Amino acid sequence: MTEGPTRSRAATEEKSGTRRDRERPPAPEPLPRPVVDNHCHLDIADGDWVSTEEAIAAAAAVGVPRIVQIGCDLPGARWAVEAAATHDALVAGVALHPNEAPRLAATGGLEAAYEEIERLAQAHPKVRAVGETGLDHFRTGEEGRAEQEESFRWHIDLAKRLDKTLVIHDRDAHDDVLRVIDSEGAPERWVMHCFSGDADVARACLDRGAHLSFAGTVTFKNAAPLRNALVVAPRDRLLVETDAPYLTPVPYRGRPNASYLVPHTMRAMAEVRGDDLAELCAAVDANTEAAFGGAW
Repeated sequence: MTEGPTRSRAATEEKSGTRRDRERPPAPEPLPRPVVDNHCHLDIADGDWVSTEEAIAAAAAVGVPRIVQIGCDLPGARWAVEAAATHDALVAGVALHPNEAPRLAATGGLEAAYEEIERLAQAHPKVRAVGETGLDHFRTGEEGRAEQEESFRWHIDLAKRLDKTLVIHDRDAHDDVLRVIDSEGAPERWVMHCFSGDADVARACLDRGAHLSFAGTVTFKNAAPLRNALVVAPRDRLLVETDAPYLTPVPYRGRPNASYLVPHTMRAMAEVRGDDLAELCAAVDANTEAAFGGAW
């Protein structure tokens, strides 16, 4: 396995003149109880980063000893399976990201990609999830949405056939995500990754059995509807994630994200809900095991 992240946005940003501050934020105060970062992309480098081992160690040092590594294209899915097999702290999810499906369909590679994702989903017992899949109406226009929805439906079926957790990406597509879920039927375990809806969307997902996963976005100044959703969600349906290297929580928004920054998001979640931090950590940890098929 290639050590550390294998793909980078930094060079592209440097060429375009948009490169931001990439200095790694300092480590926060450790959490009083451990939690799992249930959605991370260790294979994607964002600026000057560290090896996989260092990233895992930094997270464990602040109370984040376990991570769900998500592969959302074929190279990332292959990497996730190998990483989970190699590192005790990791389990994996594999899928084609919603924005991958139209691209692969245009080149005639979608069916072959489905075949490989299905193989990878069964390649190791530490592959716990099918995801991230779903719908993205922000980056994919009308011309690619049919392929995106077909891909979403295929992944739902795969999760059910293999008894894997379904991890859903939903960007500007709340109503259509719920329509497809209602049409296909939700698997036993499913997670709304980086939940982005308001309280009404949260209730609709919860009514259908979802776990809601909150990322650093819950700390953003303009995220009041998201915080309202956090408040209405019962404690036994809450998860926390980074989506690293993206969505770094305040006060380090814009810098590279990593699992060791989860404590910022957990503290914000506890404050918004009025929960005791240690009790919320314990609940989130137990919820993650329930959502992803047990401890590892």
